[in-house]
Amino acid sequence: MKTYRYFLFFLICTAISCSKDDLSSGVETSSTAHLYATGGSGLVKRYDINTGEVTTYNTGAVNASGIKFSAEGDGFSLVSAGNSRLEFFSDISMIQSGVTTDIEADYGGTDDLENPKDLAINGNFYVVSDNTDLDGDETTAEGRLFIYFKNSGNYILRNVVTTRFKVWGIEFVGNDLYAAVDETNRLAVYRNFLSTHTLNRIITADKHVGFQGLLQMHGLDFEDGTMVLSDIGEMESNSDGAIHIVEDFVSKFETAAPGGFVQADQQKRIAGGNTLLGNPGDLVYDSAYNVVFVAETTNGSGRILAFNDARDKEGNLAPDLRYDFSGVTSLFYHTQ
Repeated sequence: MKTYRYFLFFLICTAISCSKDDLSSGVETSSTAHLYATGGSGLVKRYDINTGEVTTYNTGAVNASGIKFSAEGDGFSLVSAGNSRLEFFSDISMIQSGVTTDIEADYGGTDDLENPKDLAINGNFYVVSDNTDLDGDETTAEGRLFIYFKNSGNYILRNVVTTRFKVWGIEFVGNDLYAAVDETNRLAVYRNFLSTHTLNRIITADKHVGFQGLLQMHGLDFEDGTMVLSDIGEMESNSDGAIHIVEDFVSKFETAAPGGFVQADQQKRIAGGNTLLGNPGDLVYDSAYNVVFVAETTNGSGRILAFNDARDKEGNLAPDLRYDFSGVTSLFYHTQ
């Protein structure tokens, strides 16, 4: 359970004051407020929002994504495309803050992955999305979901299911797994995913729903009834990205007809030149402070952006926090 001591505030950063490693203490939250970010080069950065310190871990996990920090395990899991596996790095609290250091994975799963995109966790089960073109035919879309069980310091592959679409971001809402249908504006759901899909086979989603105004969905994150979705727009553009905020998400998703849409007036949308959103990939939402952090992959060669009052504002907003991180791929926000 999160316990907070202070009110949230952001300093509205300019290109000068929040570039490179000059991250000011723009957010005052609880005694622990750490934003973890992965990069394509294998770097993981931890930003201490209270102090402005940046700690850099050189993990060797090239093209890492899907980072998740666990306070109980004092470490983080991430998916390494370069190493083709899920990995865990422990004893993070033992490393001096504000430095750059090399670390090695304590353990990892088998080298099964080919083109992993995201990681979702439900209890001791870890699910990795992989959108490899399995048959070499671009006209037949498919992806895979690798289901691992974490046990005794290891990730054990339970089974692999094949989806009928290219999959990108994934997120558990209770026991249901939601998956972004790559190259579309659609979100698919698999009911009771872990107990229903226990064999290696092709599976069909229980429902698909589109989101009006969204072009190409990649990232998603859910907390306390609100789902946030990233729209990369046209892949070639570095200025047409957007963030969609959907309150009372489950009700709106269920109300929409199968194959239908959540209408534009049922969402809030952050988009436009002031936002610096081009191809926003992963994103993370914190409901207590009503803020969304975004991994912007192309605008400015890669940035971390944050938008305050996410449930209350929309339109062509300037980010409330901006931090340059070339090659940023995924984010996780940890508070206590």
